[in-house]
Amino acid sequence: MTPNPIVKAFFDEPTFTITYIAHNPDTKECAIIDSVLGFDPISGHTDKSPADLIINYIKENDLKTEWIMETHIHADHISAAPYLKEQLGGITTIGKEISVIQNAFSDIFCVEEEFPKDGRQFDRLLDEESVLSLGSIPGKILHTPGHTPACITIVFGNCAFVGDTIFMPDFGTARCDFPGGCATTLFKSIHKILSLPDHIRIFTGHDYKTAERDEYRWESSVKEQRETNIHIATKTAAEFQQIRDSRDAQIDLPKLIIPSVQINMRAGHMPPPEQNGHSYIKIPVDLL
Repeated sequence: MTPNPIVKAFFDEPTFTITYIAHNPDTKECAIIDSVLGFDPISGHTDKSPADLIINYIKENDLKTEWIMETHIHADHISAAPYLKEQLGGITTIGKEISVIQNAFSDIFCVEEEFPKDGRQFDRLLDEESVLSLGSIPGKILHTPGHTPACITIVFGNCAFVGDTIFMPDFGTARCDFPGGCATTLFKSIHKILSLPDHIRIFTGHDYKTAERDEYRWESSVKEQRETNIHIATKTAAEFQQIRDSRDAQIDLPKLIIPSVQINMRAGHMPPPEQNGHSYIKIPVDLL
């Protein structure tokens, strides 16, 4: 019988991000999904300690890193993918539509002319035809845009890693006001996810608690999401559009959007060093 993955979650409270390690319990292959590199926007200093937790867990459990995966270009934390690959090996991946994001944000941040906008910074670009696995555990990719044009959902066995597409049922769904975001598209993507079997476990990319819930949570199921998600259950596409438009108009940009996007669209690598050997993040004035 084909096993299902064992999933270990690491919650980074400064960014409210959950990084997942999914591994085959029989043969030990693993995937790291949506890693975090700490970053202090005041000093510009990075912090590898969130990634070191991942490295220690993998080494302590004798896991073999097959994949270092991103569900999308994150705007609220920096990826630790280059550091993890250096320490553990593995194939870095993202959705094939990454080029759409790179083109949009290259203009916004006025990146160097030689910056490639075809996703080559990642080892492998994924779409719904991609073949992947954790040993004997089959994997598949769902293209689930709406939050961004390049969002994917990663499925291994009975586990679906949805990134920022769906949050916990009592919190709702992701914002759609980033460049290329679209509430109508997100509604369709969410229903693509919710067409998976009821028992599929859904692992979301962030949690922020709610007024009624004082503990962080990040796992639900297709059935629970379909029946109780406050933005989706019993809602039409038009009602969802109204909910998202109203909600998005009230929320601020993520605190780390400026460094995160500039670094993450480079697969977690810093911008090229300047003449003094140091990398710099650009802050657009009166643009975002």
